Order: sequence, then C-alpha cells, then structure tokens
Amino acid sequence: MPGFQAPAGTFDVLPPESSRYEALVGRFAGHVARAGYGSAITPMFEDVGVFERLGQSTDVVRKEMYDFEDKGGRRLALRPEGTASVVRAYVQRRPTLPFKAWYVGPIFRYERPQAGRYRQHHQLGIEALGSDDPDLDVEVMALAAGFYASLGLTRVRLRLTSLGDAACRPAYRDQLQGYLEARADRLCEEHRDRIAENPLRILDCKRDACRAAAADAPRMVGHLCEQCRSHFGRVTAGLTALGVAFELDPSLVRGLDYYTRTTFEFTSDALEFAHSGAGGGGRYDGLVESLGGPPTPGIGFGLGIERILLTCDAEGVFPAPGLGLDVFVLDTTGGEQARDVTAELRAAGLRTDRAFDQRSWKAQMKAALRSEAPLAVVLEDGEASIRTLQEKGEAERADRGTLVEHVRKKLGELR
Repeated sequence: MPGFQAPAGTFDVLPPESSRYEALVGRFAGHVARAGYGSAITPMFEDVGVFERLGQSTDVVRKEMYDFEDKGGRRLALRPEGTASVVRAYVQRRPTLPFKAWYVGPIFRYERPQAGRYRQHHQLGIEALGSDDPDLDVEVMALAAGFYASLGLTRVRLRLTSLGDAACRPAYRDQLQGYLEARADRLCEEHRDRIAENPLRILDCKRDACRAAAADAPRMVGHLCEQCRSHFGRVTAGLTALGVAFELDPSLVRGLDYYTRTTFEFTSDALEFAHSGAGGGGRYDGLVESLGGPPTPGIGFGLGIERILLTCDAEGVFPAPGLGLDVFVLDTTGGEQARDVTAELRAAGLRTDRAFDQRSWKAQMKAALRSEAPLAVVLEDGEASIRTLQEKGEAERADRGTLVEHVRKKLGELR
C-alpha cells in the first residue's frame, strides 16, 4: 500500500536544494537591508476580512483563497499574498513612519497546479509605508532589479505602467466599461456578465477571446490626471537616471484591486511556459485606510522564490550550494573516537560530519567524497591523520592535542 504523498500543488524541498532556498533568502535579506528594510514576520492566516480588502472582484478572493471556520467559529484564511498581512500588522502596531519591511513565507492559492504555479509557494517581498514620493517607487523597483542582477539573471524585463488614482480612474473606468459592453458578445464566458463589476479585470484576462476584444481598449496611462502624470514622469526619469531598464506597458493590469499609480511586473524571457512573470508590485495608497488605519501611502513588491529559481535554472545561474562541510571524520576503530573528535571540531566552529553504523572503510570514504569536504580526519590505532579528499596526497600525522589547530592550518592552505 503506497504511503502518503504531498497534497496536489505542494512539494517538498530537501537538501541540497533547501540550501539554495536559504542562500536565496540570505542574499535577498542582505540586499534590502542595505536600503533600511527590516524583517517582518506575520501569521500565515488572518481574519478573512484582511484579504477580502484585496477586492471582491479579484480571482484571489473569489476563487483562490483558502478560507475556513476555526473551532471558535472565526472566519480565517491562509494568506494568498504578502502585502495585506504586513499592512494589517502596521495598522495594529503603528511603528514609526516611514516603515520599511521585508518578509519571506509561504503563500496559499487554490489554483490548477502547473509549471511555476503551485497551491503553496514561497514569496519574498518588501513594503514601504508612509511616503508618496515617486523616488520611493524608483527605490523599490531598483531593489528588485538589483536583486535579480545579483543572482546573475540577464533576461528579466521590467514592465511598467500607471493605474491612476481616485481622482482620474473613475472617468476612465466608465469609458472602459462602455467600450467593453459594446463588445460583450466577444468576451469569454466568465467575463461576459461581469463588466460592470470591475472592467479592469477583463484587461488582465489571459483568454484569447478577451485579449482580442480588449486589444484596442482605452488604457489608463492615457487618461491620467496631472498629478498622476507628474508622479509617473518622475518615476520613469528616476529609473533612467539609475540605469534600470524598463518597458512602458499600458496593457499591464495586475490581479489585485488595491494598486494605484505605479504598477509593475518583472517578466522572464527565459521561461517558456505561459505564466512568465517573475515578480511584481506597485503602489497601494488606499490599502492602509481600508484596513482601519489612517490614510497612509505605500508601495511594495512580491517575488516568488520557486519562480525565481526556475528562472535561474533556465539561465544556468545560482546553482544549489554544496553542504559546505570543512571536515569529514573517518574511524574504523568502533566509532568512539569519531564521536569525540567530531564534537571537538564542531565546538571549535568547524563544519564537521562523520559516518555511523561502523561502516567499512570503503563505505566511509564514499560518504566523505560525497560530502565534498576538503579534508578528512582519519582515526586509526589511537592516532589521527589529516588528508585532502578531492586531491591525492600523503596523509599528515596530527597530534590529538593540537588537532583543531592542525585542521585550521590545513584548511587555510587549501583556500
């Protein structure tokens, strides 16, 4: 009888691939910390109302959210994205503005599993609250672009637009609604009767029927008010000044309703499946207020870890690191010496492993070579010796009392 398997749309991450996840998170943390972003850790589930603020017309809320009633009768939901939880934490805790935070954690969406899309995936992101300065928009996008570059990625494109604000979007929405209603019979079945609910959602539809019907639809970027136009101009000028390449894409509409003004997405040309987005984000100047806080502007992005690693694989960069051991201990005298020496080396800060179960010399040597440790400490007949593993060479006798110092010296020579 077969054993249990991971649920559909989920997966296990085991060594050495897990070390790649850790290295990616570490790289990201160091990268954004230089810009003043500190770590925010929020719950994986929230009151369902936190995520309903993302917009009742979005697929995330309507079809993809894992929501449930707990044993106390509370309606909760597993987080389907990272921004709302960080914003809820800001509203509840009220840290000093400007508030700049980064996060990492699992994200849950009930959708059809396919390449690069999972029901549980992991996301990195940053959120910056308290300023509507367009230079902050530039900082956020430049941080994402710089992170991709630090991984060695060269085929990731930044697509950029503006979705306006409460001053100019209503008139545009009315015009778009009229355009789509005149072509309702050409839309896909799902959106044919939902035009009035949120016409912008139709621009985000990936079905051929909706794409064809909306090909000549008016775009928000052509209907911006003077303030939004000025803001967007400063953003594009700032990206140009910093050397961050971008493409203006008036057709860009991301899948959440809270975006205002600057909206962006990173797309990988190296990914061959339909959903080639590698991350994205934008401004959400009304989200804090909708969650019970004072009017507070904000901007951020979310980057899917699995999607980033798929992109790295496609470009042949950022491979999984090895185990990173310094020493492997070999002992054919029963294991007691290996137990004690391994503990001694670890206590000295050296990354050390050994074989168990009193395995043969040949089996231990195979394990040592697989470990990729540069050195082996060999214990036999009450004596210790040190030998290189990846290069042939003579073993060097080592006094047990100065073994740690001898190992450190040898590692220094190899490096």
